Amino acid sequence: MNLSNNAKRILVSVAAIPLIIAASYAGSIYFLLLILAIALISFYEFNSIVKNKGMSVNIFFGFAGITFLVINQRHHFFDFYSFFLLFIILLTGVELFRNKGSAIYNISATLLGTLYLGLLASALISIREFYPQVGELYLHGGYLIISIMAAIWICDSAAFYGGMRFGKHKLFLRVSPNKSWEGAIFGFIFAVITVILAKTLFLDFISFETAFAIGFIVGTIGQIGDLVESLFKRDAGMKDSSKLIPGHGGIFDRFDSLLYTAPVILLYLRYVSR
Repeated sequence: MNLSNNAKRILVSVAAIPLIIAASYAGSIYFLLLILAIALISFYEFNSIVKNKGMSVNIFFGFAGITFLVINQRHHFFDFYSFFLLFIILLTGVELFRNKGSAIYNISATLLGTLYLGLLASALISIREFYPQVGELYLHGGYLIISIMAAIWICDSAAFYGGMRFGKHKLFLRVSPNKSWEGAIFGFIFAVITVILAKTLFLDFISFETAFAIGFIVGTIGQIGDLVESLFKRDAGMKDSSKLIPGHGGIFDRFDSLLYTAPVILLYLRYVSR
């Protein structure tokens, strides 16, 4: 039996979403492993994207760098400056012996993929660990992460269906010709509504101002993150980052908005939120 693309999307969502929510709720090592898996698989897919541009990413250094950045965000073994110095020296030194096309392209692509995915993914760890591990207080981070994910998924769906129904004005023709301003506005509105609704239901530890701000960030920065990943794929002549998830494309495709949104929300929580 051949399932439609929408049917595949629904089946995958039904299977995956409860696991993602459970790991987010539990936090600790479970959430760490979830985010590490998302970041590493996304990096592997990023490697497939840049291969189409004639670049050869150093997979080993990329995996090692991302693993360090994500784990270090929770355990703080090493300061970032020292890591970056060592990473640059080792990466450039090893490139002397690789002889795989352009050294400049290879080093640049490896650095971009490692820092882009490693730093953005590590911001998710910081959001989940934003509240101390003291009884029920630790669950606040889980509720917040789940709400952000829900807002992103609902924003994405609202933008898709709103664009299909009302879309007339192209949002970014060069990057994603199917997206419209109308769809983006629908996504933005539903992202804000989702977080405010979450505030009334179980995010009672944040203010309405913070709830609105998080919804605003998801509805704007999240959609920009999706466009940035589309920019990478469009430049490489690819539609999806991979075919790993039936009906959804790749891991990078599914979590691009979440990764891009995380550092902005983290900065807001640290320096603006009251």
